[in-house]
Amino acid sequence: MKLETIRGKRILIIGDILIDKYYVGDVKRISPEAPVPVVRINNTYSVLGGAANVARNLIGIECNPVVLGLTGNDENGILIKRMFDDIKAECVLFPTLETTTTKIRILGNNQQIARLDFEKEFHFLSRHEEMLLIQAMEKHIPEVDVVVVSDYGKGVCNESVCKNAIKLSTQYHKPVIIDPKGVDWHKYENATIVTPNLKELSEIYGKEVENRDHPISMTGRFILNKYNIQSLLVTRSEKGMSFIGREMSVHIPTVAKEVFDVSGAGDTVVATLAAALAADFSLHDAVTLSNKAAGIVVGKIGTAPILYWELEGDIRKRKDNKKIILADDVTQIVKRLKDTQAKIVFTNGCFDILHQGHISCLQQAKALGDVLIVGVNSDDSVKRLKGSSRPVNDELSRMIVLSALECVDYVVAYADDTPLELIKTISPDVLVKGGDYAVDDVVGKEFAGEVVIIPLVEGFSTTSIIDKLN
Repeated sequence: MKLETIRGKRILIIGDILIDKYYVGDVKRISPEAPVPVVRINNTYSVLGGAANVARNLIGIECNPVVLGLTGNDENGILIKRMFDDIKAECVLFPTLETTTTKIRILGNNQQIARLDFEKEFHFLSRHEEMLLIQAMEKHIPEVDVVVVSDYGKGVCNESVCKNAIKLSTQYHKPVIIDPKGVDWHKYENATIVTPNLKELSEIYGKEVENRDHPISMTGRFILNKYNIQSLLVTRSEKGMSFIGREMSVHIPTVAKEVFDVSGAGDTVVATLAAALAADFSLHDAVTLSNKAAGIVVGKIGTAPILYWELEGDIRKRKDNKKIILADDVTQIVKRLKDTQAKIVFTNGCFDILHQGHISCLQQAKALGDVLIVGVNSDDSVKRLKGSSRPVNDELSRMIVLSALECVDYVVAYADDTPLELIKTISPDVLVKGGDYAVDDVVGKEFAGEVVIIPLVEGFSTTSIIDKLN
């Protein structure tokens, strides 16, 4: 399984395109008007959702998606086109008079509190819209490696569109992956692989399927025979995934260390599976890679894509440390991350003797975004700040220890007394400091999207540890 072979693969995605909007803030009190939390909003942002989120994930793992769908006749429809341009994803979008499906998630203290959906329940394609979609498929399917049908039940993936997608894909020997919705699976007949979650499998079977290997295998084979599907990939929450083929079933346990948010994880699975099949991975290896990707993204907050380097780090345990970077490399790395819409978190410190307080702060910082970059004071900088007896551990030793933490993605040293220039270069989405700081006193706050102060863990500090040793 050579991960680099997925780079540059072309995948056509046909489906419902949504906008996901996030309102992020703090909860410090309950409303006097009703027993509900009051969220003080600090930040808002929008990301592509639905079929477009599959494209975001493919961009993140350095593939070349082509997205085919409809956009609403409103501001969010215009926003979708601009966001596709921002991530440099090719798209063929036909206008409709309907409003764009929009989902607003309200997060307080890193927990989703409510979701607001703005949508028409179902859009029946006109004959003209249907023909436009089919003609676009006829043009693009011969040019791509894999076809994905991302059905969110909003109307684009009707019977005619799905059957034409599968027929054309079969004609040109392209694998076709279906992310299903609803109980009409006749439109998915002859697909290469369908990817329901356990709830969707139960719905199509007609009764609840127990989340155990044997019942899922038996139900899966029944579904394969009924709809003439080649294989199923069933996602099973905390129990991982089950791949069910004609000849065998493979059950793969989850690899997630901690689940923060499952939003968009299904899109990550589909995107990674498509990329792996495009690169001629075996089905087992493709499913294993998809499971690794899902385990990574559910540890993030919000609808966050998988990134190539995250998969690379998980698969290839290299001897050379890819997390430790030079200040000269920061600009290029940050540009690459921002091109994939990764949410960047930055924090800094001396980290002379790593203790529980440091670990807690770093883990909470990583949970605020996709990528955590840690700035480390150089040895000379620490001496100026802490005195001639410090640091206890030299600069490289401190960086190696930090890089061993799962929550840390990059470590970079800076020679100045403050990380101002580094923060200016990175322009992080979130700037994190420990609880002994006030927001107004945080250096570089003007170059960050938001500043988050994380409370200190009482009783832990490098100075107190050194005092005890002395």
